[in-house]
Amino acid sequence: MQIDFHHGVTYIIARLAGFDFDDADIIAHSAQYVDDATNKGEIWFDNGMLYERIASAHKMLDYSNMQMLSNHRVWLPFHFLPGNNNEPRPDVPPALDAEAFAQRCVCRPNSAPARELMRSVTERQARGYALYRLGIAAHVFVDTWAHQGFVGFSSKLNIASKLQAENDGHHELSFADKALSMFGLNWDKAMQGLVGAMLPLGHGSVLSYPDRPYLRWSYENAFGVTIVRDNHKDFSEAAAELFQWFCRYRDYKSNPAALDKTYPLPPQWPTLLQHLRDITDEDPDARHVRWLDMARDGTFGFHEPVDYLELGVGSWKEMALGTEDDINDNEDDKLPLPAGFHKSHWKLFHDGLQAHRFYVLHELLPEYGILST
Repeated sequence: MQIDFHHGVTYIIARLAGFDFDDADIIAHSAQYVDDATNKGEIWFDNGMLYERIASAHKMLDYSNMQMLSNHRVWLPFHFLPGNNNEPRPDVPPALDAEAFAQRCVCRPNSAPARELMRSVTERQARGYALYRLGIAAHVFVDTWAHQGFVGFSSKLNIASKLQAENDGHHELSFADKALSMFGLNWDKAMQGLVGAMLPLGHGSVLSYPDRPYLRWSYENAFGVTIVRDNHKDFSEAAAELFQWFCRYRDYKSNPAALDKTYPLPPQWPTLLQHLRDITDEDPDARHVRWLDMARDGTFGFHEPVDYLELGVGSWKEMALGTEDDINDNEDDKLPLPAGFHKSHWKLFHDGLQAHRFYVLHELLPEYGILST
């Protein structure tokens, strides 16, 4: 999914689930920031303190994409949560060979690990970074629908060919036809399969097709099976399940039984689903603006100036560190420690990233026999 869902739709769902403006803003901002937190390393302060952050994404052409360890520690816990073959948690973690391990790492919508992740986040609210971790988990949870069928490291399972879109003028040409028209290439099955094998980002060989809410499309997977995808259906299911978890999170402190409760969808829900289908801008930022406009104009019953700023003055990072500069491993050029850094959005978000990754890689997945630490 892209910024339109991870930020705009997530904000609206959080508000419809009963979170107030400030909390919904934190949740939605954190959900999107998972895609934008591409830097890692230590921030050094001139009083001798330091803060180490981790990355939850890589830039598309970052050489780190070609490192298996980075894939296991970034794409797998933050973007392609293993689905365990759609099976429940076993009583005893199984011993997996290489093929079984890869198969169980394939992302599956609303899988047992995904639901267990959301239960854990709901139960562990007594942390300063709890809402930020909820937003991070929300990103991972809904991506199990968008990224289904792909795995978060380089694998033959990610090879795809015969990519076609059904309902969008820009995508009506097959991937092979577009490559031919743009580059003069004969982009046959073998060539596309090579790209699928070389791109460790799980759905690299199908580009951003899984991330567009309105798209109906198909491809042939590594086993020669035609997979038909209806993103509107998938995104609608993801939205409904996310709404349930947001409601459970809000009610859990006063009623732990809320973990197993099903909540009625709000009257604004058909409007949300309609716009998921009808907003068909190819540019995700354009789609995002449409959702922000609806958050402000009363479409969903509230008028709120929600926005998202990744970088620059007023961004979480600038407010936390007191600079717009790209600070990374600055041991030789230390920063003064800003007042309020310990409680800043940026620091609490990065605390949440570390808590999320530790939980997924060291607590959750090992119970399914999956080790990626």
